[in-house]
Amino acid sequence: MSLLAIDIGSSQCKAVIFAASGAVIARSVCRYSPDFPQPTFAEMDPAIFWNAVCQTSRDVTSSITGGASNNVARDLIRDPVQALCLSSHGETFIPVDAHDEAIHPAILNIDNRATPEAKWIDNAIGARRIFRITGLVAHPMFPIPKILWLRLHRPGIYSKAARFLSVTDFIHARLGLPPYIGSSLASRFLAFDIMNDRWSDEILHAAELKPAKLPLPVPAGTIAGRLNAEAASALGVNTGTPVVVGGHDQACGALGVGVIKSGRVSDSMGTYECPVVASDEPSLGEAAFAASLNSYCHVVPGKFLTLAYFPSGIMVQWFHDLIYGRDSLPENSKTATREADQYSQLESECTGVPTNLCITPHLIGTCNPDFDPRARATIFGLSSSSSRSQIYQGILEGIACELAQVTEILKDANGKFEDLYVSGGGTHSHLGLKLRASITRCRLHVMQYDEAVCQGAAILAGVAAGVYSNIADAVDLVVREKEVVEPDAHLAASYARQVQEYRRLCAALKAFRDENSRTQSEEAKQ
Repeated sequence: MSLLAIDIGSSQCKAVIFAASGAVIARSVCRYSPDFPQPTFAEMDPAIFWNAVCQTSRDVTSSITGGASNNVARDLIRDPVQALCLSSHGETFIPVDAHDEAIHPAILNIDNRATPEAKWIDNAIGARRIFRITGLVAHPMFPIPKILWLRLHRPGIYSKAARFLSVTDFIHARLGLPPYIGSSLASRFLAFDIMNDRWSDEILHAAELKPAKLPLPVPAGTIAGRLNAEAASALGVNTGTPVVVGGHDQACGALGVGVIKSGRVSDSMGTYECPVVASDEPSLGEAAFAASLNSYCHVVPGKFLTLAYFPSGIMVQWFHDLIYGRDSLPENSKTATREADQYSQLESECTGVPTNLCITPHLIGTCNPDFDPRARATIFGLSSSSSRSQIYQGILEGIACELAQVTEILKDANGKFEDLYVSGGGTHSHLGLKLRASITRCRLHVMQYDEAVCQGAAILAGVAAGVYSNIADAVDLVVREKEVVEPDAHLAASYARQVQEYRRLCAALKAFRDENSRTQSEEAKQ
């Protein structure tokens, strides 16, 4: 039996076919880039998401059924995809008309145009009240402030929009299915009542929005419907294949590494790095609120996630592209292999001895605890003798220092932990893993299959299709560790001074930004 999972990220779409055992049978990736039409704006043609879903799905199915060069492929022909499930990054949304056709570019999660609207919501409802309802703090990344921005600045688009859909429900609609959204993705709108699993009447009333303007929230694992012939052909699967509602990529990724109950913590090492704690209740206490943690619905029924995050892989990718350039899109096996070789070369040049550089990874602002979009990455300590390998290692050091800070925040709000179950691109760097383990003093459990988000979506598909009896049994069957990276006490001691310098630098940079903002505000009044 095989299962198809498609994860629609903010910079790439990935399709993976899994065997029921959890083994990866086929994989395809399509990269894309956003448009930045104005400062603080970030948009994308919704057709790019649709085309990427279709392309990657057809790639993985045709690569198996077209060749049948091995036993697994021949088995797949005899036993085609049993079900498919979509996961997606959060916050991005698409205005659609009554026929679910896009009438405006997708407004991406990194878009910050709605800062005034986010402040208005904060004042109108109250920061603490918003947190109690949604498990979030008001921020321009979320759809509700940007929907209000559209009403004010693009009234024609706003009035024409029948709904504002997230990426997965937009794809559902394109497939001829209802615009269902999983509760974990609905939680990323800043209008979802996480305790009652529904849109918040209080927030929507304050924003003068009707629930009918939003997608239809359902539990993850719900079968949205079965594909008609046209939709099935677009994806390269059989007519009648069931489509299962997935969820937020971080929630699916947590499921994919077995974070389904209290006490287990994941760390997704991607463009953003995101430690995630599972629990029976959302974390809505004062410590969580003060640190602006996100606490919301899991894709596992009756469970919640609390997470902190920060820019991580985006800094590593920036440095790689600065040194080597970036291959044209989409990704293929040749370019992926070349990029992996380039990273291996950089890593081989590193000594592992502290660089004495302090590099903050905040290319696009900070996240927890202060969520400061003004922040930018900083390289402190650069000299004429600094080499590319030292800068590369310094970036990994900075990421490890940042991870140490956000894991401390999570521990303060949710209790102590000593293990992180890790996945994502960051796991390909052995030095990066050693630094994270030692500086955080956590054991890192590296998963056997590096496709945690798609693995979680495949588990949801498998349970819905009857491949697995339940989520717990599926996790026991498919989630496997490849290695455990233990903290190195000697390495941690050698970085003690640098860790403290990193924290002082972050505090000093925040003070500088605050003072600079005050000065600019005073100058504007004159």
